[in-house]
Amino acid sequence: MFECSCKEEFNICGSESTIHFITNIPEMVQKVSKLLKKLHLKSKIDENICSVVLLNPNKFFHENINFLSENFSEFEQKEIRVFVENHKHPLTINNILKAKSLFLYLNFINDVSFFEILYSKSFTSHFQPIIDMENNTIFGHEALIRGVYPDGTLMYPDEIFKKSERNSTNFKLDQICRETALKTAATKRINKKIFINFLPTSIYDPEFCLQATVKWAKQLEYDPKNIVFEVVETEKVKDKEHLKTILNFYRQKGFLIALDDVGEGYSSLNMIIDIKPDIIKIDRNIIDNIQKDTMKQSIYKALKQISDDNNIKLLAEGVETAEELNKVRELGVDYVQGYYYSKPLAEPIRKLQTKLV
Repeated sequence: MFECSCKEEFNICGSESTIHFITNIPEMVQKVSKLLKKLHLKSKIDENICSVVLLNPNKFFHENINFLSENFSEFEQKEIRVFVENHKHPLTINNILKAKSLFLYLNFINDVSFFEILYSKSFTSHFQPIIDMENNTIFGHEALIRGVYPDGTLMYPDEIFKKSERNSTNFKLDQICRETALKTAATKRINKKIFINFLPTSIYDPEFCLQATVKWAKQLEYDPKNIVFEVVETEKVKDKEHLKTILNFYRQKGFLIALDDVGEGYSSLNMIIDIKPDIIKIDRNIIDNIQKDTMKQSIYKALKQISDDNNIKLLAEGVETAEELNKVRELGVDYVQGYYYSKPLAEPIRKLQTKLV
């Protein structure tokens, strides 16, 4: 059994250890040694490894983060890998293969508030309603992640995912986001459909990586048909067959599939063919001022035709004005989501105020 990446937690040791700076570039090994000397530290070079004994590696990186950041370019930080050797982590081939880049060590210190939220799982979900245009009722809610600082203020998705991406924690974060959405929706007693984003690039084995999500859905007694998994960042998917395997796993469990940001590029159009979603969400860039742009209307009409021909529901995302709403209603739409109805809220809207115009 292999260890799931979503369970890994990165920490810098605080007890006496030998730090190995590893790189295949000889000049960089020499540079590491010279810079350590400037810090009055005696190092040893053995081929591609520069090593130094430190009483407290954690303290070393915290005290010298500016020095290391200023003297190593981002390329060098990513090229140099760091392995902390001690009695718990002996210097073996297998362990060296797990060495992290210097870039990640420095980010770990810079992004300490993010890691505190991540490792303590201090997250919640806010909910944005999705409106059924046939009867002007709430069809469901999209669950949108928020990190919670110790003082109760929030870290928003753009910052969360930016820091997660550069710290290579998407595996762990994606699982936490899915589980947080289900748990928060259950706490709020939401009995409508729940739309949950997921990053397909963060799932390497559906049976292994998604078992916790399926477990929580069952434990919280959710009808699978009321859970819609949204495929996001499809432009980063290189292996479409693997994506199909993930979605087939979801479908076999009874969940629905939505494709996000459709119309953003050629890749999303190809994805409609490849994954055959139950719902497609038209990208906000197309909806923005669609009533004034005949090109956007043409693209919308084409997507509407594809949806009608293939029994796919169409959701207009990011509707912010009455003019945009009127135009998508005129062109044809199943569901609408956007600030025109409500921004994401900690307490989900239970009943829709009359907003049809």
